[in-house]
Amino acid sequence: MRGLTDYFIDKANKQGIFNGRIVVIKSTSGGDTDSFDKQDNLYTLCVRGIEQGKKIEENIINASISRVISAKKNWNEILSCARNADIGLVISNTTEVGIVLTKDNVHASPPESFPGKLLSFLYERYQFFKGDSSKGMVIIPTELLPDNGKKLLAILLELAKMNGLEEKFSEWLNNDNCFCNSLVDRIVPGRLTSDQQKEMESILNYEDDLMIMAESYRLWAIEPDSEKVKRVLSFSKVDEGVIIAPDIHIYRELKLRLLNGSHTFSCGLAHLAGFTTVKQAMQDPGFSDFIQTLMMQEIAPSIIDDKIKMESAVDFANKVLDRYRNPYIEHKWLSITLQYSSKMHMRNIPLILSYFSRFGSVPEYMSLGFAAHIFFMKAVKKTEDQYYGELNGSQYLIADNNAAFYMEKWKNPGTVADEILSAEELWGTDLTKLTGFAVAVNKKMQAIVEYGASAVIKRLTKEIAE
Repeated sequence: MRGLTDYFIDKANKQGIFNGRIVVIKSTSGGDTDSFDKQDNLYTLCVRGIEQGKKIEENIINASISRVISAKKNWNEILSCARNADIGLVISNTTEVGIVLTKDNVHASPPESFPGKLLSFLYERYQFFKGDSSKGMVIIPTELLPDNGKKLLAILLELAKMNGLEEKFSEWLNNDNCFCNSLVDRIVPGRLTSDQQKEMESILNYEDDLMIMAESYRLWAIEPDSEKVKRVLSFSKVDEGVIIAPDIHIYRELKLRLLNGSHTFSCGLAHLAGFTTVKQAMQDPGFSDFIQTLMMQEIAPSIIDDKIKMESAVDFANKVLDRYRNPYIEHKWLSITLQYSSKMHMRNIPLILSYFSRFGSVPEYMSLGFAAHIFFMKAVKKTEDQYYGELNGSQYLIADNNAAFYMEKWKNPGTVADEILSAEELWGTDLTKLTGFAVAVNKKMQAIVEYGASAVIKRLTKEIAE
């Protein structure tokens, strides 16, 4: 969020267009708010990239944040924001697992889930302003889900019923608030490495514990559902990276499948092959060939339709490859494995199914990515609620809500692949019914065990080339 949405708002503020600031709500227990308080909520965004052959290097002091509030510690302060008539926009970024319907008490302090927190916030606003239709908000989820705005609204309406909230509130929620589908696209690896941090602080001549890095490419595509939305999103005027369009399907599919999908097929494999960052992996000819072929020969042909032409898919894939090779960005593969199983479900199961439907054969690169996924998810240790895998004697964190499920399945190594592939509760379908897929995944998992991931990558790319 600090590398994209906050970037646009800060840019608009500096041009005297938006003239609004952001209240950041920390809904998780990770991190703290002290570092923001110490720096008056200012932070440096280091933008690095290559555009049309030219190096982009820009250091921006972002002043868009007014304060940071912990939902766990200061829920009443957050509810006071609901009573502020000047606050009219909500932007969320909780990853795909955040926008789900769970049994939640919206009167708790705070509710457990993100939808529960948002519904509690909106109910407070509805009560305080006595259902005033003009006090409805513009709500833009940026989680990578199809129709994320519509899905979030549907969850809130159902959650309102579950909590016995009055029908008039549901009408206000549905009619007077604008839930917009949206898509964000910018690689923001976050904190700089210690060496980069020291170098930048030496150049800038100040210390910044909140300094982050982002690539130069940026996109925020938003589907407005009213003229009100366009007025509220005045910051869209300052940067071509913000697109207000009646249909963002093309942007979503290209980004979701070619960028995020290739990331998810590759992250476990890259880690098992010994690569720490995306840049490092792309410098290896074998891995570079793997990810390029994955996108060009398996993902792109699986997404073309009457709106997305092959030419557009290939063009976007080439841009993604350039972004992966960005020499300035230290994007860690382990960071990409966060909620690995959920990402595999949302981003890549539709690709696997589409490939089989169109070509009736096994997608070799996708099947290798899936085999690496299962192997990566093998936990060897559990400490409290955290699970750890092991590679070459070193342990790594498996940050996934389904880690316990995988750990249980790995108790039977001989059947683990078939059991996970057939888990409809994970994938919404039984992947063992795809002819040859389970066989391919099992063979590739065995090859990873015998030869190592790096050797398997080289062997596969050589076989396909021949």
